[in-house]
Amino acid sequence: MSRVPERWRIGGRNSDRLLQGLLLLGLLGCDSGTKSPPPSGGNANGNPKGAATTGAPAEAKPWFVDRAAEAGFDFTHSFGDERRFQLPETVTGGVALFDFDGDGDLDIYCVQGGDLLANASGAPKERGNRLYRNDREFRFVDVTSEAGVGDRGYGIGAAVGDFDRDGDPDLYVTNVGANVLYRNDGDGTFTDVTEAAGVGDASFGSSATFGDLDGDGAPELFIANYIRWSPETEIECESGAGRRDYCAPKNYQAPAPDTLYRNRGDGTFEDVSQSSGCRSIFGNGLGVVFADLDGDGRRDIYVANDGNPNQLWRQVSPLRFEDVAPGQGAAVDMNGVAEAGMGISVLDLDDDGDLDLFLTHLRGETNTFYRNDGLSFTDATVLTGLAGASRDFTGFGVVFGDFDHDGRSDLYVGNGRVMGSGSRYTDDIYAEPNQLFRGVGPSQFSEVQPRGGTDPLLAHCSRGVASGDLDDDGDLDLVVINSGGRAYLLENVAPKLGGSLTVTLRDAQGREVLGALLKITLDHGTAPPRTMIRLADRGGSFASSHDPRVHIGLGSAKVVSEVIVTWPDGVREQFGPFASGGRPTVRYGTGTRLR
Repeated sequence: MSRVPERWRIGGRNSDRLLQGLLLLGLLGCDSGTKSPPPSGGNANGNPKGAATTGAPAEAKPWFVDRAAEAGFDFTHSFGDERRFQLPETVTGGVALFDFDGDGDLDIYCVQGGDLLANASGAPKERGNRLYRNDREFRFVDVTSEAGVGDRGYGIGAAVGDFDRDGDPDLYVTNVGANVLYRNDGDGTFTDVTEAAGVGDASFGSSATFGDLDGDGAPELFIANYIRWSPETEIECESGAGRRDYCAPKNYQAPAPDTLYRNRGDGTFEDVSQSSGCRSIFGNGLGVVFADLDGDGRRDIYVANDGNPNQLWRQVSPLRFEDVAPGQGAAVDMNGVAEAGMGISVLDLDDDGDLDLFLTHLRGETNTFYRNDGLSFTDATVLTGLAGASRDFTGFGVVFGDFDHDGRSDLYVGNGRVMGSGSRYTDDIYAEPNQLFRGVGPSQFSEVQPRGGTDPLLAHCSRGVASGDLDDDGDLDLVVINSGGRAYLLENVAPKLGGSLTVTLRDAQGREVLGALLKITLDHGTAPPRTMIRLADRGGSFASSHDPRVHIGLGSAKVVSEVIVTWPDGVREQFGPFASGGRPTVRYGTGTRLR
């Protein structure tokens, strides 16, 4: 098992303990209520979007504006006629961003819930999932019918990947009951190939993700399944106030096994859940990511479970896995408690050259940062300034991205309760505002005001969150699906503190590449160069799929002096330099090959 070179690492265990102690004593200013010194930038009035600004602190200005109504993006998530307080209602509502028609911009796919009783009876629900085509200038058109992707099952989430390697993105929908695989036919339409491909898992699917796990170039498909549930096994629960409410997942005592499909490369899949080892242990799965977490060249699988220990499926040989989460500190929190894992993100949060994990959790817990220490993980949440800020909210969708282009990753969390209480925000007792945090240092954050980065405050019951540059202006926008409410289309208007670079990765045939790792070096002129690690992938968040292009905020740097890509097969190539504002496409086999 390889280790990250020491020259890429910062600090060490002793310095971490000292820093943690100082934070607990309140001697350092990065807890949830302390703001960092304001950056030099901030007057959004009169400045062109994306330009660096000067004036008021960035935290005082909105970072996002909801453009849904004016953009024609009219998706509203529905429970049918009424809430029925059945468990699937607590987790429905995913979203996927992908260029389905190949015109160069991102389209939006929204997953619908509906009436669980109608779904159970076999009657078609009133409204199905919806696909919105991006007509640029922040205008979206509903093309669900002509595209043929309006699945009417009880939807939870969506995943995107080119399963048949024909160069266009395909779509997988998770449901309560049989899932659906839509093959992109390359002409603006899709074909339901679920039965022919053999991927109609009829469990209670939540998040899913595509990725090549065995190195043959064809992406596998993993589905995190939530609970073995049916209308007949539903139970009734009440809130502390004696009001009908949702039951906690542990009440059902029915954790579900997850599903792994091996891509045969001929348009069909084989269920290898059992033979791979991924059914030796299971829980209430809600989030999943693929990533090489131990640096051995093989992609591993991490599953976030709701109230059960998480799994880190280390790939010990092609499509053979063992759960190493308990021994490596990634199963439970620092107190040894299994938390309510919802959404998940994988990234190098502390800039030390390896991939860390971040999970969103239930109100009363904290969202959790598992720092990768090379051979193990440490719950280092207290060092981030996020512990106290997340304790009063229930987090689902999660996105890391440099929204203000200062060279540090920022964080957006979609919040919404699963058990009702008197809401301080709206008449909806499940509504909560989402949260936006500005990165102020390696793995350190300060909450942005106004809360959620919007003015006026937005408060709904958020579930899926996905990121991508929807208007092609060089920064990251967001789409948020709200359970039982209208969706947000959040345009990034944050005062910018630097330029950006957006990198697209293609294989030798020009097809999308998922799972590549980028080592990016920023040239700051007279200052020492800075190196960051980024992963090109679609997975993460909750029940959602992102734009796979790698977006990099440059801060004060004007040039990216080099980008070293480690491709999924282990080949390393050097590309660059690239100027600020560029949108290069790097293709396998065209860079300078490194040993």
